[in-house]
Amino acid sequence: MALRPDAMLAHLRLAETYERRGNLDEAARELRLAGRLDPTATRPLEELGDVLYQQQRYERAADAFDRCFRLDDRSARVAYKLALARYRDGKIDAALQALNQSIALDAHTSDAYYLLGICLRAEHRLVDAGRAFERAVSLSPETIEAREELVSVYAALDRHAEELEQLKGLAALDRGRVDRQVAIGREHARAGRWELAVLALGTALEQAPNEPLIYRALGEVWLERARGDRALLKKAREALERIAGNPAATSDTLTLYGRALLQDGDVEAAERALQQATTRFPVEPEAFLQYAGAAERLNHLSDARTALIQYGGLVADEASLAVRTSRIALLSLRMNDFITAAEWFQKAVASSPGDVRLLASLADAQLRGGNRDAARETIARGLDKDPGNQPLLNLRLKIETSKPN
Repeated sequence: MALRPDAMLAHLRLAETYERRGNLDEAARELRLAGRLDPTATRPLEELGDVLYQQQRYERAADAFDRCFRLDDRSARVAYKLALARYRDGKIDAALQALNQSIALDAHTSDAYYLLGICLRAEHRLVDAGRAFERAVSLSPETIEAREELVSVYAALDRHAEELEQLKGLAALDRGRVDRQVAIGREHARAGRWELAVLALGTALEQAPNEPLIYRALGEVWLERARGDRALLKKAREALERIAGNPAATSDTLTLYGRALLQDGDVEAAERALQQATTRFPVEPEAFLQYAGAAERLNHLSDARTALIQYGGLVADEASLAVRTSRIALLSLRMNDFITAAEWFQKAVASSPGDVRLLASLADAQLRGGNRDAARETIARGLDKDPGNQPLLNLRLKIETSKPN
């Protein structure tokens, strides 16, 4: 470089040396200089794009690859890199355009079809994404990532036979991972093929006799199949007991164990397991619902109410909001907490304003809490919707014939 300052190749080699040493800023500087020294050279631009991509400067990387591709529009490799940078930059349509160019130049690159599937899935074009992933797998049958994406797409499209085929392929390719075999068992169970599900999980258990994931899946399969069958409930309980007592047991495992105990009629043990489930993080929201049910059956009304309130804080479930808030209100009534009951009935009415039964319950709570004026207003609202509603008429008569406290 000292002898020939205009030597592009010397700056290119220096940039590559900087890159190997991890000095990406210096590498980018030298690559830009090399590009200026020879504007017709593609290597400085392509390697500059590689460096900028490593720095997660995706827009600038895409610009470098784009300039490189304009110099050599026969390079499928550069077109693929351009697509990848554009995808990382959030420009899906531009990425798809570059991918179509790359595939037109070389239709035998698995990575290009894999990225095409990712982009199509991002645009919710699941059928087209599935075709792209299928092509990626056909070109590179040993690829795991494309098969995993196919599993996801097939599941979303309810193509469960193809989903199971890919799950088996993954298990064959990745024999060291027990969860692959467990996924096959769960797919059999989802389709109601209980014997095949148990067989797959039993095979996994032979491979890893102490793996909690397998016992959890077995417990889930037996529990779903049981439908009140005491013998199958016992199998589910036994499988889940092996892992529920472990200090590392997850919230969802303890929730499943609690469900098994509830179905088996052991409500006190279920309440203990489900209470533990609500304290393990990351917490399974369903644990709070199940715990509320167990606590209510044992007449632990305050605990049940608190669990339902906590569930509402974790899950924005508008479909069940009226039912859940009504349940909290009814628990409050059983605790003679009429003011709190009225507050929750108000929330239930706001969620389902056309439900006259909820208006009647709200009016009753307001009256029992001593708020006669609010009860009169609620009764009037309800009778406007249903003039012949007997519970509301009875409450109005009760107000008219009773003396204020």
